Amino acid sequence: MTTKPIAVLQPNPSTKKKRKLQIAPYLFVLPNLLIFTIFIVIPTLLGVIYSFHNYDGLNPMKYIGFENYAHIFTDDKFWSTLGKTLTYAMIVVPLIYVCALGVAILLVQQVIMKGFFRAIFYWPTMISFIIVGLTWRWIFGELGIINALLVAFDNEQITFLANPFFAKVAVIIAAVWSRLGFFMVLFVAGLLAIPKDFYEAAHLDGASKVKAFFHITLPLLKPTTLLVVMLSMIEAFKAYPLMFALTGGGPNKATTYIVQYIYETGFAKQELGLASAMSVVLFIIITIFTVLQFKLTKGGEN
Repeated sequence: MTTKPIAVLQPNPSTKKKRKLQIAPYLFVLPNLLIFTIFIVIPTLLGVIYSFHNYDGLNPMKYIGFENYAHIFTDDKFWSTLGKTLTYAMIVVPLIYVCALGVAILLVQQVIMKGFFRAIFYWPTMISFIIVGLTWRWIFGELGIINALLVAFDNEQITFLANPFFAKVAVIIAAVWSRLGFFMVLFVAGLLAIPKDFYEAAHLDGASKVKAFFHITLPLLKPTTLLVVMLSMIEAFKAYPLMFALTGGGPNKATTYIVQYIYETGFAKQELGLASAMSVVLFIIITIFTVLQFKLTKGGEN
């Protein structure tokens, strides 16, 4: 009997190619995934672990269970600071929304040097919050531009940053100025995605521009609106570098918001465990607000 040679199965070249194509996208994502894991995921997990311990960053951790969380619920300063942060967010978010949408509507029209004006409005978003804060501190400061103009017209100087009300106004103006451009770009993209046929049909039906805005533009911008409100709300709750550079949290803690209070608890008072617990509570609050936004807007569906 003659034995037939056993056929050795060779991998199909097309199969190899498919495998490479399947792996390739993950290789492109890998650097970002590593950065996200190292600087976001791991610190977050460590923060949750620290929140159950008495830890000052120097001595060994001591497990204390939920004592840090119990302390938070009796900490009047934490809740008053959180209230100030919420008030700040309730003012800044609508202002950013209205200003960014208004500028975006103007810049999608057929205007001269449209690209130049888009770049001008977007430029502040590329500056760090520290630089933004120092810039506006120079504008509102005792020796700043505004006071120089007041003196030039024989008026008395105003100590803006020493007055709680004016300090809050300065912080709001600086925050809107620094973030308007970023959200403007999102609105421009959303506006350009709306088919022009809708506006042409509305015009033929005799609808005014105001009616077209409320019945076509706003409904079709719901997904973009959800994104803008959600991102600006999260940024407002996390606000710290700009305030620190502009007012230092003063005067009399008037512009000390929740992240600065957490920072002071963790590093000035060396209560890292308690500060970590505060961060976890803040994360939960932001998550609740985000979920509510999704529920109220039905996920941005039209």
